[in-house]
Amino acid sequence: MLPAKQIAFWADELRDISVLGLKFSDDTYDRERFQKIQQIAIAMLAFASNSSIHQLEPLQIPYFSRPCPLVGGDAAVIDATGRILLIQRADNMMWAMPGGLLEVGETPGEGVLREVVEETGYHCRIVSVVGIFDSRFCGTTYPLHLYHFTFLCSPLAEENQIVPTHQEESLNIEWFLETNLPKNIDPGHISRIPEAYRVWRGDNRAFFDQ
Repeated sequence: MLPAKQIAFWADELRDISVLGLKFSDDTYDRERFQKIQQIAIAMLAFASNSSIHQLEPLQIPYFSRPCPLVGGDAAVIDATGRILLIQRADNMMWAMPGGLLEVGETPGEGVLREVVEETGYHCRIVSVVGIFDSRFCGTTYPLHLYHFTFLCSPLAEENQIVPTHQEESLNIEWFLETNLPKNIDPGHISRIPEAYRVWRGDNRAFFDQ
């Protein structure tokens, strides 16, 4: 593991310890110590990602307030002709399957279908589970530890496409054949797209890290 990734992983462990400590501790002094641990974790994460602490402050409420690993969901939307639906992300300009972090109160499947509509405007149905991928092993560059639920989905009628509600997250939305995928695919999706096509071809064994 590269030094920066190792530091980010340690920061994430400290973040997780601090969140659990703040959740279950009633002692004022212990809470102050856990808050200090959280500040150290943010500083380490900033150092590892070559960011400023100020840049990471928006993460404190959504990510530094709940235990990890965080859970995300992605949709491999493949139509009958074998084309896969990809978005060009606004944050890094790379192509990826639509998806994002899952929210409290929704199933993984519900969250994935929500993300597809938000980012592409397409409605689809879930066909099968592709797998559950650990961010440490599938190439994800996100500094926090994630579990990616990846589902194979089938699009509904294209005429039902609506304007994406979170269109600022996607620079472009396009369909690609497996033999003509864009070159600049997000690292965390490079290994998962072939797994999605494997399941699409009829191999229903779900992938999981061991």
